[in-house]
Amino acid sequence: MTDVKNEAPLIQLTDAIVRRDGKNILEVDSFVLHSGENIALLGPNGAGKSTFIRLITREDFPLYRDNPPVLFRGNDRTPLQETKKVLGVVSSTMQDQITVHLPAKDIVAGGLFGTLGVPQMYRVTPESQQRVMEILEMLGVADLAERDIKTLSTGQARRILLARALIHDPEVLVFDEPTTGLDPEGMYYVRKSMRDLVERGKSIILVTHYPEDIIPEIERVVMIKEGKLFDDGKKEELLTSARMSELFNVPLRIIEQDGYFSLVSEY
Repeated sequence: MTDVKNEAPLIQLTDAIVRRDGKNILEVDSFVLHSGENIALLGPNGAGKSTFIRLITREDFPLYRDNPPVLFRGNDRTPLQETKKVLGVVSSTMQDQITVHLPAKDIVAGGLFGTLGVPQMYRVTPESQQRVMEILEMLGVADLAERDIKTLSTGQARRILLARALIHDPEVLVFDEPTTGLDPEGMYYVRKSMRDLVERGKSIILVTHYPEDIIPEIERVVMIKEGKLFDDGKKEELLTSARMSELFNVPLRIIEQDGYFSLVSEY
């Protein structure tokens, strides 16, 4: 893990409020994330998890404060492009935005331009083409490079989008509901990819409502409920039956085995 003693936090939120249609949809009193940390944001649907991610990726903006509510490595004016180079985002909703028939390798290369595909006015250099294939090989999907993205399974397409997020070699990978809509095989490969990336030195920010997604390498859990931080602490202390039942407002039971946590509903 990175030595954080002498550097500003990667992300720091202070009195950050996101308002939409006259209503506060997210309120964060205080949050600090250091370089090298692996964390999970856990909470019900509609709790504010994705808004939280858009806040730190500068896609949503907080209400103005004399003291900047959002700092990225101590700077409140970090260019969006610089933020995107540090934070690679993999979202289940991004897959729904793919409406054209393109080879999977073009979807990955589109990450160089912030698009889903390569814009006509640009060309992909041989060096970038090689980088695309190296990433696909690393994720075990090089055989899909020429396949039409629209013909891939949901799990295969999700890994192609992960390759797209890796094209800039970001320091941190943000997985926003990465296993939504996947079958067990797809879930396995997404979760395995997260573990492989941590082993390669990447950091993970995971957004989920499934404790099963929280890989052993993630040690910190941030719980979000009704647009506010509900709790923040060590995984073993928060992933309990009592705390999870409070978070989701239904009776739940947590089972832990070998660093993995599973959720059981009680009817």
